[in-house]
Amino acid sequence: MPHPTTPAIARHVPDSERRARLAIRHALAPAARVDSPEAATRAMTVMHATEPATVYLSYWARTRGVTVADVDRALFTDRSLVKQLAMRRTLFVFPRDLLPAATSSASARVATTERTRLAKQVVSTGIADDGQHWLDLARSTILTTLDGTADGLTTAEIRTAIPLLDIPPAPAGSAPLGTSQLLVYLGANGDVLRGTNTGHWRTSRPRWSTNRHWLGEDLPTLPAQEGYRELVNRWLYSFGPGTEADLAWWLGSTKAAVRAALSDLNAVPVSLDGGGIGWLLPDDLDEVANPDPWVALLPVLDPTTMGWQARDFYLGPHSDAVFEQRGNAGTTAWVNGRIVGCWVQDEHGVVFVHLVEDVAPADQLALDAEAKRLTRWLAGERVGTGYWSRAMKDAIEVLTPASPT
Repeated sequence: MPHPTTPAIARHVPDSERRARLAIRHALAPAARVDSPEAATRAMTVMHATEPATVYLSYWARTRGVTVADVDRALFTDRSLVKQLAMRRTLFVFPRDLLPAATSSASARVATTERTRLAKQVVSTGIADDGQHWLDLARSTILTTLDGTADGLTTAEIRTAIPLLDIPPAPAGSAPLGTSQLLVYLGANGDVLRGTNTGHWRTSRPRWSTNRHWLGEDLPTLPAQEGYRELVNRWLYSFGPGTEADLAWWLGSTKAAVRAALSDLNAVPVSLDGGGIGWLLPDDLDEVANPDPWVALLPVLDPTTMGWQARDFYLGPHSDAVFEQRGNAGTTAWVNGRIVGCWVQDEHGVVFVHLVEDVAPADQLALDAEAKRLTRWLAGERVGTGYWSRAMKDAIEVLTPASPT
């Protein structure tokens, strides 16, 4: 049911139009593809970055001819894109101008939770009697140490440089506390950022830097409501229409924060197939027409696949096949705004599409062509993952010859 203060329903947005919006707003239909990682990030609001390779593959799917060097330029040279722990304690790539909104709202919420947990852990593991004081000391020491470096430090280098972080093993039955956990907290708190990656693009071994060093400035602090409003504003353009539940899930926040943002934005309710109420920005009510037929191959945890809590309009009956048990999406194959399968690589790095439903012959040909395009782009690189869906496992079984008996 709509919130008691909900204005009148503006119009109905069927699932077919939601899929059309997805195709165009997410730069997935070929005619909607963009020219840079920055443009692709703005199209999506943020990019998922839990797995390093996902960032590069998500850009590949949405751009015209992007290279690994293009992404590295945006992340590490121009620093127009920045990795930040935020919504749902998840790592994302943000456009630089959106960072203040995130660090003041969704990231701050994560930081508060992390600080409470870590302070208790400091006491329970016998590191100090006052967990809050010890965390303040560790924070100031880490920031001072990083300020004294030219290029930042890796996690291991920070641990070596600061005697305070030479933490003894936790007692039996207690969760260990390490430097990486402290850096997660400091990242969410807006103190430090992941800088240059010292590993391959498929791995994450960042040098940590203070915000001032990496960005050349301190991030402004906004009221939390203002931060949430800007995140919701951008999400509605990228993903709208979406429900309050979709937004609360994506933000990792409360419905109260969502409703305040929707009210501040003068968002407009629309009816959805299935009887739900979605929201659009007041200047985004025009109908969006279907683009030409399109297909896409997206990586694990891609922001399109993970963009809504209610996914039936693009996922259909395939949730158990496409999402692993923890609720994380594996690779996906799309036809005209619907997930129809996944993709995997063989031992030589060749990409193969595995379907979970039948598709038209023309769509099969288009998916095969996209698989060849991705194979060429990867150029023999094999992308590992910690998120294997059932469909991906089935695909590997098909590719793996049966052992002789």
